[in-house]
Amino acid sequence: MKATVQLSLDLIDLEEACSTAAMALRAGVDWLEAGTPLILADGARAVRELRARFPKTPIVADLKIMDGGWLEAELMAKAGANMVVVMGQAHEETIELVVKAGRDMGVKVMGDNMAMPDPVAGARRLEELGCDYIIHHIGYDMRTLRRSRGQHAPTPLDRLREIVEAVSVPVQAVGGLTLEQATDTPGYGAPLVVIGAPLAIDAHAFRTAEGDLESSLRLICEKVHAYGDVQ
Repeated sequence: MKATVQLSLDLIDLEEACSTAAMALRAGVDWLEAGTPLILADGARAVRELRARFPKTPIVADLKIMDGGWLEAELMAKAGANMVVVMGQAHEETIELVVKAGRDMGVKVMGDNMAMPDPVAGARRLEELGCDYIIHHIGYDMRTLRRSRGQHAPTPLDRLREIVEAVSVPVQAVGGLTLEQATDTPGYGAPLVVIGAPLAIDAHAFRTAEGDLESSLRLICEKVHAYGDVQ
């Protein structure tokens, strides 16, 4: 798969999300993510609006499905999402139903291994259940609180190579990576680079980061796209 840049729109204002998305696409971003905060704030409307404004751009709906797998996947598919996210901690039956809905409706499924007891085994199981992509995810609250208490907080890079080697589907690493770390993940064999907080989104508020974000995203895209095909 070619190295791909995905912008996570973890915002709560739909107009701000759309203007940020337009800027990101000008900079070379490949995929847009309707982040969990945006879906919580505006629901399927957020996905429909992104689809209407950016009809040819792949859209990820990060609704973190934990139950009601068929219905939630169907809702996002009908709204225009190309991919939906299901949590590995959900019941296996939920994951199976999300995968079935994805197959029936032409939507890809991303399996998120956040908080699974063994992230490598979890990633392998998500692939076995039919997920098209694996999200290796270290949660915001865990890493933020641990750091504030002076404790060690893992990063997605810690076991990324193991996860890439354990599965045959594309992998992305998510969770507090620095700019350099995020753009280096294709070197680990993970072609999907996610840019969100704190690189493009304020890490402590649901709003777009300040500064010349378009120029920063352009440089990120140039570096990531230079990897070409990632095996």
